[in-house]
Amino acid sequence: MSPPRPYHCGMSEFQVYMVGGAVRDRLLGRAVHDRDWVVVGATPEQMSARGFLPVGRDFPVFLHPETHEEYALARTERKSGLGYRGFVVQAAPDVTLEQDLARRDLTINAMAAPADWDGESAITDPYHGQADLQARVLRHVTGAFREDPVRILRVARFAARFHEFTVAPETMALMREMVAAGEVDALVPERVWQEISRGLMERRPSRMFELLRECGALSVLLPELERLWGVPQRAEYHPEVDTGVHAMMVLDMAAQLDAPLPVRYACLVHDLGKGTTPADVLPRHIGHEQRSARLAEKVGERLRVPTDCRELGDVVAREHGNIHRSGELNGAAIVRLLERCDAIRKPARFEQALMACECDARGRLGFEDRPYPQRARLREALAAALSVSTSDIAAQAAARGKQGKAIGEAVQAARAQAVADWLAQAA
Repeated sequence: MSPPRPYHCGMSEFQVYMVGGAVRDRLLGRAVHDRDWVVVGATPEQMSARGFLPVGRDFPVFLHPETHEEYALARTERKSGLGYRGFVVQAAPDVTLEQDLARRDLTINAMAAPADWDGESAITDPYHGQADLQARVLRHVTGAFREDPVRILRVARFAARFHEFTVAPETMALMREMVAAGEVDALVPERVWQEISRGLMERRPSRMFELLRECGALSVLLPELERLWGVPQRAEYHPEVDTGVHAMMVLDMAAQLDAPLPVRYACLVHDLGKGTTPADVLPRHIGHEQRSARLAEKVGERLRVPTDCRELGDVVAREHGNIHRSGELNGAAIVRLLERCDAIRKPARFEQALMACECDARGRLGFEDRPYPQRARLREALAAALSVSTSDIAAQAAARGKQGKAIGEAVQAARAQAVADWLAQAA
């Protein structure tokens, strides 16, 4: 796809290139949704004079006045401190395209194409990104990779997206060195969550966490998750046995079912408590649900996870065992379960909780294609409970002289009866 013509207006004296993911994805035959552009030979003043809107705080990035695509001035970056914020950025007309590409994370993202690229003609590829695309390898561009610890998370995220790719040994070695040097410790929660949330939404989210574990970053960023590997579970329920392996299978099942982010996050944290089970109790995990909820709360606070993800993570961590066993419950017990999940007030969130529980049930070795009748059963039970007219029940109770808590109990009893009646019909 060629760029919209308005970008050419008044910019003939500059060199404009499509860069990064748009070039990579087009070479892979994937759909290109967003395009980024680099402008060589321009100043911020010249861009503004042509109607481009500045948006970059730390370096010159502009929005096209009509297409709103991003145009960044070619720049170099130099590390000046710990973490990812300590950079000195130079954007000047004499910065070359090759210099700009050198600061990028992976070779497959360090390619540039002419503005009118037809997908076939030659591109600028000084770091052999095309060869790495063909070889299915994620490889860092230069040693400057070590200057930005966010790149560790980005490599892990790309591994989740391009799950058939391997990480070059020298890149993995560099990532391990960065972890050992404490670079990951300097990452701020917002950036960690930004990359983790993106990785959760990729095709094979398990690869992100497996890669972070391999380079040592997971024990820094999510020690609650890292400690699950090597923890056994009862083989009759978990033929995969290893709790960490199970957690990753649950995540990948969520991706297979095209689950939204809150569901995937809930899958990630639902079993954290199994990492704290006393050794003399293993392979059983008595009471792990409440421990999981407490640990999930700590993770959510530390990474500043959005409220919808945190709330669903809490519900699923606390109640997934009860939801799995819900086929054994009578009408009154089901209503109590619905109330603990706040399903009456938030039926949409409860549906997400059921989806996460299905991922948990099917994210086990040999269980991948098993049905999960609990999901449909509890969905219908909730419908039965919601069919009760609370205003009518409350009015009848008030007419009998009941008030306050007693009215609430009357409503609960009516819902329990409605669910019991539905169970009898469904039997």
